[in-house]
Amino acid sequence: MKLHELKPAKGSVKSPLRKGRGIGSGLGKTAGRGHKGQKARSGGGVKPGFEGGQMPLIRRLPKRGFTNIFSKEYSLVNIRDLEVFDEGTVVSPELLKETGLIKKYNDGIKILGDGELTKKLTVQAHKFSKSAKEKIEAIGGKAEVI
Repeated sequence: MKLHELKPAKGSVKSPLRKGRGIGSGLGKTAGRGHKGQKARSGGGVKPGFEGGQMPLIRRLPKRGFTNIFSKEYSLVNIRDLEVFDEGTVVSPELLKETGLIKKYNDGIKILGDGELTKKLTVQAHKFSKSAKEKIEAIGGKAEVI
């Protein structure tokens, strides 16, 4: 068998419906749209959410909360994740991305204090939680704010 000889299984491919091609086709004249009315017109139909003039559900429900446009989203890394690095390594945002601990930088990197650290590291990040900073410095490492 060659590539040009390949064909779909018999009966698996149907020819498309051709609307408005005469009475004999079964979909002639009105082409399955019925007679007159909004849905029969070219470009006709109702917009999404329209409920025939009744107050739409989206407008009947109360509004909740707001989005702070000034909020910052940090990429989070826990102390236990830093165990993969060797003693004395300078852990920078670029290194975190290379090793796959973070996918993207977002508005910065924050180191959180979940887990334990057993290696002396120099960690560079935009923010540190209090417990993370204490754990890094307790072992003799450095927590550098970029």
